[in-house]
Amino acid sequence: MKHTLDTAISNMPVKGFLDLKEFQIPQGEDLVKAILELKKEKNAVILAHYYQPAEIQDIADYLGDSLQLARAAKDTDADMIAFCGVHFMAEAAKILNPTKKVVLPDLLAGCSLADGCSGEGLRKMREKHPNALIATYINCNAETKAESDIIVTSSNAETIINALPEDRPIIFAPDKNLGRYLEKKTGRNMILWNGSCIVHEAFSMERIAKQLAENPDAKLIAHPESETAVLDLAHFIGSTSALLDFVQKDDCQKFIVATEEGILHEMKKRAPKKELIPALVYDESCNCSECFFMKRNTLEKLYLCMKYELPEITMDEELRLKALKPIEAMLELSKTIK
Repeated sequence: MKHTLDTAISNMPVKGFLDLKEFQIPQGEDLVKAILELKKEKNAVILAHYYQPAEIQDIADYLGDSLQLARAAKDTDADMIAFCGVHFMAEAAKILNPTKKVVLPDLLAGCSLADGCSGEGLRKMREKHPNALIATYINCNAETKAESDIIVTSSNAETIINALPEDRPIIFAPDKNLGRYLEKKTGRNMILWNGSCIVHEAFSMERIAKQLAENPDAKLIAHPESETAVLDLAHFIGSTSALLDFVQKDDCQKFIVATEEGILHEMKKRAPKKELIPALVYDESCNCSECFFMKRNTLEKLYLCMKYELPEITMDEELRLKALKPIEAMLELSKTIK
């Protein structure tokens, strides 16, 4: 999927754009040391998703999935949030903590789900189904959140869908695969937006079935953004944090992991004696599923964005307040979830 600077700017209010070609990092600079010094100097906090490059995960103050990072962004007392993830995550941090400066290492760290679902599109769906509640996956931009009744993450989606009134139809956006999985888990028939994650849709059911045949002592664990055919093969389905917990606690010693390969770094830390095998994708030239957008962030870009405090996420206050309401509804219903 082509993702240009123009589309990124149109999807996310920002101030400034840093180009590595225009800014010089001193030769021989110890980036980790420099970033830690900047963090102290600017009273900053580094939030990172599990799908980030390993060196960014290792330097983060908070490492987590979307729900965990939303909570961390809401609760931090830092003056600046350096968000190492993709743009909808940085937007969510600004929505939750408007008085903090939020910076994103790479402006082009986008998301196929977020780019494929608009607030205007949701408004049109609501016009067709005026009695429906709109439950929207957190992988969406601020305008889309603002048109929603409640936000969900893969960690809390089942709990939230079960809590919604049974006499109201539900529009679920933007991930059709997660939506189908939730229909199966909750028994609720939902009106699904036709969107998907290009990373999780890359998994090959045929190649994974072969992996399972070749590793009969392994368990397949999968993120619910994966296609139904892959989920049907899985021994366990869960959010990023749930997959981590399962690998740690389950007695099995070998796992085939069907989610973005960045999670393997933290899994190896938490379960060093267990064998972790990336699930195979359709492209036989690649043996793992990697999110190009997540990997746009690097230590060099993190250093520059903290030094110059750019690109900065900005937010129209009216839009922020509209987008905040469904996020707060989510956080309230999710208090019992880790």
